[in-house]
Amino acid sequence: MLTGVVIDAQAVSAMERFWTEATRGRTGGLRLRFAACDKPKIGKNRLHLDLAAGDDWQAEVDRLLALGARHADIGQGDVPWTVLADPEGNEFCVLHPGHPGVLADSGLVAICLDMAEEDRSRQSAFWMSRTGWMHIESGAWGFRLRHTEDSAVSLVMGPPAAAKTGRNRLRLEVVARDLEAGEHLDPCGNEFHVRN
Repeated sequence: MLTGVVIDAQAVSAMERFWTEATRGRTGGLRLRFAACDKPKIGKNRLHLDLAAGDDWQAEVDRLLALGARHADIGQGDVPWTVLADPEGNEFCVLHPGHPGVLADSGLVAICLDMAEEDRSRQSAFWMSRTGWMHIESGAWGFRLRHTEDSAVSLVMGPPAAAKTGRNRLRLEVVARDLEAGEHLDPCGNEFHVRN
């Protein structure tokens, strides 16, 4: 069962404050847990969060910038979302109103994990079994899992996959009775946390 996301942070309290305010505390029942880390972020993350902007996209972007976010360019081009980075440089997306897959007016709406096209079948099967979430939709962009059809938060996986340059700064966290508690790897080498 998917329970949340672990985020490495150099300033744990500040990052926890930022994300609580950024999501307005709306995380769809998933926990954002911050782990102390002394290393700064390097390169593009393989896992990031998507937030729904609500009816006034620009006002939400302005609110997030005032909280300490900044604009980020990861080569996204012209897309129906805005890419920002949190105070420690972790990318996240602010989805414009009407974006497919958004079932909530604000807060966390998707956890996105990079995946190469050739890894689709094994990643899909692995994460469906680990989360207990169901496959909702798929396309050339990847696939989407949700706990239920109307769950506010989805798990989205798709290309392009960033090169792995070390331990992932953001990691999924699951409860699993068949695995030892601690850190494990998914089929594509992404770390994830297990709680019993």
